[in-house]
Amino acid sequence: MTERLYYADAYLREFDASVVRVDRRDGRTAVFLDRTAFYPTSGGQPFDIGTLVGDSERVALRVVDVVDDDGDVAHIVDGPAEALSAGQAVHGAIDWTRRLDHMQQHTGQHVLSAAIDRLLSVRTVSFHLGTESSTIDLSRELTREELVSAEIDANRIVWENHPVSIRYASAEEAAKLPLRKESAREGTLRLVDIETFDLSACGGTHVAKTGGIGVIAIGATERFKGGQRVEFFCGGRALTKFRAMRDALSGAVRVLSVLPDELPPAIEKLQADARERQKTLASLQQDLARYRAEEFASSAEQTAAGRLVARALDADANGLKSLASAITSRPGHIAVLVSTTRPALVVVARSQDVAVAANQIVASLTAKFGGRGGGKPDLAQAGGLDAESAAILDAARAAMD
Repeated sequence: MTERLYYADAYLREFDASVVRVDRRDGRTAVFLDRTAFYPTSGGQPFDIGTLVGDSERVALRVVDVVDDDGDVAHIVDGPAEALSAGQAVHGAIDWTRRLDHMQQHTGQHVLSAAIDRLLSVRTVSFHLGTESSTIDLSRELTREELVSAEIDANRIVWENHPVSIRYASAEEAAKLPLRKESAREGTLRLVDIETFDLSACGGTHVAKTGGIGVIAIGATERFKGGQRVEFFCGGRALTKFRAMRDALSGAVRVLSVLPDELPPAIEKLQADARERQKTLASLQQDLARYRAEEFASSAEQTAAGRLVARALDADANGLKSLASAITSRPGHIAVLVSTTRPALVVVARSQDVAVAANQIVASLTAKFGGRGGGKPDLAQAGGLDAESAAILDAARAAMD
């Protein structure tokens, strides 16, 4: 069984060990050591990465994944299985930037969950440490005011710089202790003790004092499985998030020429103006469609099925559909309108007194030129047709014969 050095010292960055065995798993090389400082994915915390260097110093392998293997720790490396052998001495070095980030997030989660539990009696159901943000899932939904109160209390504990210690207890001993969450594990439990504030069973890596968390900032929230998922950022991640928000805010203030606290009403005004312009544009487009429909209908081709308007136009799907509907509001008309872009859009419509099925014409066009579409007998459309507009219009005429 691998001796896990991170249990006793989460700040250990380098270590020496011996290779126990080397396996191939799913096409990857797995190195097993007698002792390791590399943390395997567990308890919502991701694995460490780093390097393993052989005693000859000619072998340096990148550790790209670390897996808990029934008591042993498998170091997945990017080299061949024969690069290391049983009994060989190796020097391991973890990626400290990644480890410290994980320590800040994981300890911050303990503090935030404890603050929510103490203030609001709401239990944390699960925890996930992601690459950019972390989340906790709560047993019920909290209001924004409740979350702010928990955030304030959590940061009080951070700035008071409480010691974070590790101790061990049997399951029977732990049952008598004020654990925030009952542990389902048996045997000896590893307990993370945030002095005077939280006691939890946990195998993860943590900072030595809460001040090492830096800050705890709550981000987005969403309803999740009858409760609530809460996003949060600690330490360096909170600083990165702040910089991004600061830059976005500065950009918006500069573009809109307003002060930061004037942004919400300024954006609301822009949205209202945009809605009014959209209404005006829609009305103008309808007027233009009626005008162009009159023009196109006057020069329609006479076919056995009805008067056909077959045109290629510089328009999007909505523009084609609006014009086709305006044309076929007259009796006895069929409209086949194709965009001038390639791949092309096509809209087919018919008047109510015409027997042609628009959806069948569209189906024949997509069968010949590719793309996807559908619709009803009176109006159908498709996109992605790989052909020139003239070829599509000729095929549509042929489909009506």
